[in-house]
Amino acid sequence: MGNKESFAEIYQQYAPQVLRICMGYTNNAEQAKDFMQETFIKVWQHLENFRGASKMSTWLYRIAVNTCLHHWRLPKNKIPETLHENFDAADNSEHSEKEKNIQQLYKAIQQLNETDRLIISMVLEEISYPEIAETLNISEGNLRVKIHRIKQDLTKKFFSHE
Repeated sequence: MGNKESFAEIYQQYAPQVLRICMGYTNNAEQAKDFMQETFIKVWQHLENFRGASKMSTWLYRIAVNTCLHHWRLPKNKIPETLHENFDAADNSEHSEKEKNIQQLYKAIQQLNETDRLIISMVLEEISYPEIAETLNISEGNLRVKIHRIKQDLTKKFFSHE
């Protein structure tokens, strides 16, 4: 029974962050919810194996990242770019300037490679650099260089759409 109570607490505490990470990766709400659900199924199945060698959040984010990467590599789960463009264009006139900028940012993020998308999603989620580095199994120095390059790349992509 303690395991179920522990899982409920973990889910309640981390589900919003895991969903946002998945959303930043896929930019598709339904797919992000599916990825989040699969992440927490894996957490439930392996909770007794969590040794505490890292923070619970790091362990969860690593599972979420691996889940997103696994599904993204499957051809059937890739969403055609035209679908994204049609969706974004559908109600463009009703969005405020801020919403347009957010949409434009997510479009730019979608153009990044999968690892960069995950990194910037975690940065936007305000996950600490040490935790992101541990989750991705890279050094913190390497992470800082990657983030700097990602921000430069996003800036170019963002302003090239205006």
